[in-house]
Amino acid sequence: MAVIWVVDDEENIRKLIRRYLDKEGYTVRTFKAAEELENALVSSTPDLFVLDIMLPGADGLTLCRKIREDFNLPVIFISARGEEFDRVLGLELGADDYLAKPFSPREMVLRVNTVFRRLQPTENTAKQLALNNITVYSEQRKVTVNGEDVTFTGKEFELFSFLAASPNRPFSRQQLLESIWGFDYEGEERAVDDTVKRIRKKIREKGALPELATVWGYGYKLNV
Repeated sequence: MAVIWVVDDEENIRKLIRRYLDKEGYTVRTFKAAEELENALVSSTPDLFVLDIMLPGADGLTLCRKIREDFNLPVIFISARGEEFDRVLGLELGADDYLAKPFSPREMVLRVNTVFRRLQPTENTAKQLALNNITVYSEQRKVTVNGEDVTFTGKEFELFSFLAASPNRPFSRQQLLESIWGFDYEGEERAVDDTVKRIRKKIREKGALPELATVWGYGYKLNV
């Protein structure tokens, strides 16, 4: 079963999350500060991170940035601060979901299960997809341009690979939100626009040929 690392400075929250995820069959390791998790990353990695934003020392947003420098692994934020700014910033950093405290532990389990389900390649998704000078590797969750890796966050990879699986087909922003962020996502369509903007910048820096095009008033498509 998948391994989940949880970082929260509240012992009761750590115990609560561990208890419910343990019941679901996950292997859980908890930390009370960002520094503890960073030290653990030297020797091993989990399959998913659950990060509290309000932490002593480096906060969860800073920790997420550091994780994203080296790993393309899913992240769920939890925070007592539920403001839109924190949610948007967390998602812009590549977080896969965001839960505001207080939250239902059952909802936490549901969100974790949903993230892992979205990470599984579908039956009609090729293990390797080549588009001109771009190659998408679904199992390894990576994209290369002319053989060189593109450093995508989890959401960036999921959005790009989703569009790449149906080249030249336009998708509405709402379709992309539901497919990549999930039906229960409460944020705005801006999340799609911001993610597309970052993808464009990264693939153009590598000299990619396919164009991630805007379908005005509707959404996006990958022109090949």
